[in-house]
Amino acid sequence: MINWAIAKYDADPAKIFVTGSSSGCMMSNVMAATYPDVFAAVSCYSGVAAGCLAGSPGASPTTADPACANGQHVKSSEEWAAQARAMYPGYNGTYPRIQIWHGEADFFVRYENMAETMKQWSGVLGLPFTKNNTDTPQAGYTQMVYGDGTKLLGYSARGVGHTVPPHEVEDLKWFGL
Repeated sequence: MINWAIAKYDADPAKIFVTGSSSGCMMSNVMAATYPDVFAAVSCYSGVAAGCLAGSPGASPTTADPACANGQHVKSSEEWAAQARAMYPGYNGTYPRIQIWHGEADFFVRYENMAETMKQWSGVLGLPFTKNNTDTPQAGYTQMVYGDGTKLLGYSARGVGHTVPPHEVEDLKWFGL
C-alpha cells in the first residue's frame, strides 16, 4: 500500500511516517518493527510494545490478552528488542525515530506499558536513558530523553487518562515537517 502511494503520488520515500492512538499506537509500534526500512519516524499515543499482544485471541484491549493492556508483560530491554527484531529477521539497517506519549492516569491501556515500550525501543536503537525534562512540552508533561534525543523520546502526561491529546506541533517537528 505504501509503495503504491509513493508511486501514485510521487511521495518522498524518506518522508513516510506512522502515528496512532491506542490500538493505532499498538499498530504503529508493530509497523516500525515489521517495516523499519519503510518508516522514517513514529509518534504514538497510549499503546503497548510491539509484540505485546502476540498470541492473543484478539487485537483490541477489550478482546485481547488483558495482561498486555494491564501492563503485566514485563521484559528486559534486550527481550523486548529481540521481539521487535524478530518481526523482520535478518534486517540490519536503521530503525525509525520513535516518540511515545502515555497518560499516567490511563487505566485502559495501563501506564506501565510506556516503560515496556521505552525499554523495547531503547534496546532496538541502542540508546541509554539520558534525562527527564519536566513541564515539556507543557505543564504536567515530562519528556524522557534517550541518547541525544534525536532518535527516541517519551512523554509522560500527569493526570491524563487513555486519550492523550494529540500534540500535532511536536509530531510534525519529530517528523521533520
